[in-house]
Amino acid sequence: MTKTYSGKRVEVKRAVAEGNLVVLHCFQQWSMVDGLGLEDWAGIDTFRFDDTAKIVEHWNVLQLIPLISTNVNSIF
Repeated sequence: MTKTYSGKRVEVKRAVAEGNLVVLHCFQQWSMVDGLGLEDWAGIDTFRFDDTAKIVEHWNVLQLIPLISTNVNSIF
């Protein structure tokens, strides 16, 4: 993925932790190697840790942020 999207940038907007679970709400900019194809995404990453603080499970969902919103609410 880093070869295709060498300009990818992730900004954590929110982080929630409870027990052995951590959830991140992130703004992601995906830029391809040639600088074309810049896209903005909203993402949720959920991690489960074991007793040694090692990540043992990871789930994620992504949503392309539309260029035009039908309302004034922000995705973030």
